Amino acid sequence: MEKSRTDNRLHETHKSFYKWEVLGLLWFAFFINQADRQIYNTLLGPISQSLNLTTADAGLISTLFSLVFATLGPISGVLADRYSKKWIIVGSIILWSAATIISGSCVGLIGFIIFRSIATGAGEAFFAPANYATIAEYHDNKTRARAMSIHQTSYYFGVIVSGALAGWIADKYGWRNAFYVFGSVGVFFGLYMIWRLKDKSKIAEEDTKNYQRPSFWESLKMLFKVKTALCMTLSFASLIFVLQGYLTWSTMYLQEKFPEMSLAEAGFSATFYTHVFAFIGVLVAGWLSDFLARKKAQYRILLQCLGLLLASPFIVLMGMSSTMVMVYVGFAGFGFFRAFFDANTYSVLYDVIPQKFHASAAGVMLSLGFSIGSFSPWILGKLEPLLGLSKGLAMLSVVWFVFSIVLFITFKFFYASDRERAIQANLNNKN
Repeated sequence: MEKSRTDNRLHETHKSFYKWEVLGLLWFAFFINQADRQIYNTLLGPISQSLNLTTADAGLISTLFSLVFATLGPISGVLADRYSKKWIIVGSIILWSAATIISGSCVGLIGFIIFRSIATGAGEAFFAPANYATIAEYHDNKTRARAMSIHQTSYYFGVIVSGALAGWIADKYGWRNAFYVFGSVGVFFGLYMIWRLKDKSKIAEEDTKNYQRPSFWESLKMLFKVKTALCMTLSFASLIFVLQGYLTWSTMYLQEKFPEMSLAEAGFSATFYTHVFAFIGVLVAGWLSDFLARKKAQYRILLQCLGLLLASPFIVLMGMSSTMVMVYVGFAGFGFFRAFFDANTYSVLYDVIPQKFHASAAGVMLSLGFSIGSFSPWILGKLEPLLGLSKGLAMLSVVWFVFSIVLFITFKFFYASDRERAIQANLNNKN
């Protein structure tokens, strides 16, 4: 009897430790994901010069990447709800990393569209829903917001490291070598994940004996039935629209505004200040979200509303300021407050969507978000000859102001009832 109790304690300790190991594995996977994605944005100048791309061509590559990501989102979400999340995650890491390596050898627009927009976009599309659903499986409501917040910091680190390191590699050894280095790291890590990552269902099969897998159409329709989830998806699209425009053009914007900057300095500055303060913001927001949610769960979405609202004036500041210091203040405020949205995105979505639809709902949200948001780089590229990048970036503030109002309406009228229905659906599914 004593031995049995000891074995049970050891088993529980292992499970408690392993859920944080899973978070660590997925943290680094997402770090590589975002680092690979940011390489193109950082090196947009030398790539455009080397391949004779116009600003519209350069924006088109980013837009097509996002459209591929968006198109495959619902499919990848449904597959993650039905099949092994581990193998979807591992396969996607190796696919996008191999495509990143090959992108370094491209000699024209078509090559970048095939390997950057299509192959890399496909790999990242299959990663995202399985990644977030795996975290949600291992972390319940007691640790989920903190786990998601910690996970989100990998995004900020990935963008910062890529912005600085890719620029340095390009200055020293040429832009192609940056793609080779980052892609190779991803391939090796994908192979390591085969050994360390385990599917939750294989650890706790007793939790899934009576689990009924959702059909494709059930999964696709679920998000549209839930008002909070639909409003969240549209607000997420506004987030992606602004971020895609900012990440694609901010390095070139700094070099135009401050010609004395090297590519490495501009790549670093365009990512460092925003994402360091976003790192601080997401940890503050994650803690604050869990604290406030003990009193009332819908405070999570109110934090997202405040994040978009308070970030809007900083977008204007970073776009219209004439001094470097004030541009950096704009970057910092923009990053800090947008993190209040980031910290709560999946916690809010999973609060109002039944558990068996988690990956599918995330896939649909990502799909619609990137479908709409993907047009931002192309639109700003088309407007650049008319308005310049400075005014184009500043105009993005209007988007977040409008959707802060959408989130406030959701907080007041939809969130509480949608959450209660999701809780009841989870109980019915277990029974």
